[in-house]
Amino acid sequence: MSSQGTSGYVQPSFEDLGTPLSEVTFMVVDLETTGVASDACSITEIGAVKVRGGEVLGEYATLVNPGEAIDARISALTGITDAMVADAPAIEEVLPSFLEFARGAVWVAHNAPFDVGFLRSACAQAELPWPRPQVVDTVVLARRLVDRSEVPNKRLSTLARYFGARVKPSHRALDDARATVDVLHALLERLGTHYVLTDEDLADFQRVIPAAERRKKRHLAEGLPHAPGVYVFRDAEDRPLYVGTSVDLAARVRGYFSAGETRGKMRDMLRLAERVEAIECAHRLEAGVREVRLIGATKPPFNRRSKYPERVLWLRLTAEAYPRLSVARTPPEAGSAWLGPFTSQRSAEYARDAVHDALPLRQCRTRLSPRKVSSACALAEMGCPAPCQLSIGVDEYGKIAAGFAEAVAADPAAIVDPLLARIAQLSDAHRFEEAAEARSRLAAFLRGVKRTQRVSALVRIAELVAAKPAAGGGWELAVVRHGVLAAAGTSPPRTDPMPLVDSLRAESSTVVPDAAVLAASRLGETELIADWLESDGVRLVHSESGWWLPASGAGKYQSLLRRLSAADAARRVEFQIP
Repeated sequence: MSSQGTSGYVQPSFEDLGTPLSEVTFMVVDLETTGVASDACSITEIGAVKVRGGEVLGEYATLVNPGEAIDARISALTGITDAMVADAPAIEEVLPSFLEFARGAVWVAHNAPFDVGFLRSACAQAELPWPRPQVVDTVVLARRLVDRSEVPNKRLSTLARYFGARVKPSHRALDDARATVDVLHALLERLGTHYVLTDEDLADFQRVIPAAERRKKRHLAEGLPHAPGVYVFRDAEDRPLYVGTSVDLAARVRGYFSAGETRGKMRDMLRLAERVEAIECAHRLEAGVREVRLIGATKPPFNRRSKYPERVLWLRLTAEAYPRLSVARTPPEAGSAWLGPFTSQRSAEYARDAVHDALPLRQCRTRLSPRKVSSACALAEMGCPAPCQLSIGVDEYGKIAAGFAEAVAADPAAIVDPLLARIAQLSDAHRFEEAAEARSRLAAFLRGVKRTQRVSALVRIAELVAAKPAAGGGWELAVVRHGVLAAAGTSPPRTDPMPLVDSLRAESSTVVPDAAVLAASRLGETELIADWLESDGVRLVHSESGWWLPASGAGKYQSLLRRLSAADAARRVEFQIP
């Protein structure tokens, strides 16, 4: 029910809110054709799947006689030949049953303009009325919901592999439609974090926001300070949509409403934005730290980086008599040997495999005691590879485990040197794919060691105070305790900064040096601090203990790591590894 008062306001009914996506019937369609131009080429196959609420309601598949010869190159791609379609019905015979199958559904296709364009053209030629369906393009959704860091492109085959589709695309209509169903469902799950809950929300989400509409919201940037800090776009219910940082809040936020803002996800965010909150900060470092903390705590739907710090992985030794390397999400305990964190399972496993290539740590998951390895074949029976198949005492095995701890904390040469020798041997034997795999393992290991050593260097310091020359004079000041920013400030130009330093130290937050300091939620912050401390002009004002990195640590392999990373990146592009 709706009512209208003298003001002209109409209260929306529940029907005005749209149909929940879980209740929407989607008809996912894919075509094979004789070419790419809908006005000059013909359809050779139609495949479609009707789904609702994750359940398949029906499927439609038919070959179509195009009334013309199929180019040999098209046949090689699709497998559809002239002989296969010789006895198939013409498109005029197929369309009525297909349109009946699609009646009342939201149409979905991957690169929808292609498929819908051919179907519209076919309807026109058959003198059938066009049903004007709501259309969802999974390419458009993927461009806005899947980051480039996740997949190298938005092809159906790439997305199907990334999302684990049950059917592999094959350039046959029904197979491709089935694969698109799984891609659609994966994308619909992500839409929930963007507050896209109904079919109307979905239509709005795909719509490009005109420049005139963006200009209407320019008032959101009014009154913001020209100062460093964090800005938060919020929706009508005051939920955070996007968190960012800038050295000039007013100028940065105004930029979102200019013609220079072309990012699709930002246009979608502006559609929902109703307010901008500004948090002034002393300098860029404090702004960056506050941004990381806010994103991790509130998880705004339009942020990508730092959004799920709890999802990182660690490589660590298990606590038992014969420890093994374990990939885990739980932060390591203080004092234990650990490597990381890693942002993907693949990187963590590569680093683990690099260690296994160099050190004879056991790999079986069974918990072992000295009694269990008393016989020479005990470890072999549990699946451990050589050379751990020999009987070995706890003390002797402890030296092997200590080699991992030494490589991570001080000198990684015990892992690097054997792997470099193995890479050289594989290359000389022309086993280039295996050599590339070994390079990827070594690169993941070195990146992990570099990160571990940088983080550990700051975490172990109870209090550190540093200063950096400010752009307008004076000093940017930071008090760091166990890798956490405890206080920040900026001293005025031409004044002694030490009174402010003393004040900041007295007012700093207390940071307890326990395992929580190593928690994933703090690592992004600690790395920001390390970047700031390593930047030009920073001076160490005070430190409870020395801030140092091992001379033989990962830093000495920086040039090697750059070469390995470049080779690894080229390999990922060549094989389209997500």
